[in-house]
Amino acid sequence: MKKKDKAVSPEVAYRRADGLMYLGRIEEFLSSAAASQLEGQVQLIFTSPPFPLNRKKKYGNLQQEQYIQWLTRLAPRFRKLLNKNGSIVIEMGNAWEPGKPLMSTLALRALLRFQQAGKLNLCQQFIAYNPARLPSPAEWVNVQRIRVKDAYTHLWWMSASTSPKASNRRVLVPYSDAMNDLLTKGKYNSGKRPSEHHIGKTSFFKNNGGAIPSNVLIFSNTSNGDNYQHYCHTHKLPLHPARMPAGVAEFFIKFLTTPGDLVLDPFAGSNTTGAAAHRLKRRWVSVEARQDYIEGSIGRFTNITNEK
Repeated sequence: MKKKDKAVSPEVAYRRADGLMYLGRIEEFLSSAAASQLEGQVQLIFTSPPFPLNRKKKYGNLQQEQYIQWLTRLAPRFRKLLNKNGSIVIEMGNAWEPGKPLMSTLALRALLRFQQAGKLNLCQQFIAYNPARLPSPAEWVNVQRIRVKDAYTHLWWMSASTSPKASNRRVLVPYSDAMNDLLTKGKYNSGKRPSEHHIGKTSFFKNNGGAIPSNVLIFSNTSNGDNYQHYCHTHKLPLHPARMPAGVAEFFIKFLTTPGDLVLDPFAGSNTTGAAAHRLKRRWVSVEARQDYIEGSIGRFTNITNEK
């Protein structure tokens, strides 16, 4: 009788006091003993999978139906890792038709198939706007000048439960000058509005420590002097070409988890997620297929002072 192959854990590239970075493809990780030990333990899967771009990139990407099938197969396996009230937040970039100035529905179709395969609830849609993003797609924006630059991506928050762990109190933003003035003066034109909402006299006079943010997140990743880039330049390592702004990862980690919770990034790249989780005192596990990106990601931890 042929012996059943044992699950082999992927290589641990490095570890911190609160997290692990694995070297390997996510499919290999999900089939490993390491992943089995995480079943039901992950509070947040936060990730940006390779986009279905039409032009091949060095870090690899699939196109069309192959991309949809690949992403769909991961959904039920991701769900098995989630805590009962855990969440998945997945960034999906915009895709364009090959050789045409037309947007593709590929990303949306992939998302819907992913949601269906994982039996996931769609909690909310977010937009991540990067005002400093370079003009793209270049042919239609820079050369022919028949489109405007694509400056945002979508982030989709999903969960197995209809009541996942979340609190917008953890992501409040500073009040506007007008709101601070209102709180100081204590005067407001209360009454019925054209929308038929009735604003009470005391509705806006309570200071809650900040305003509730919208689902439009504005962050850029234009810094040239951060630890990660300096580390990569010093050690002659390539910069990851699709780095997520750290503020985006921090927003969702604060919104959907509390200190001590476990955060997983299946496509870690330069490990923005792991470093953000570390700063926010969450545990983390990251998986990345490229050795050089992993080596560069160490730079995200070179100047963190709360290391044990």
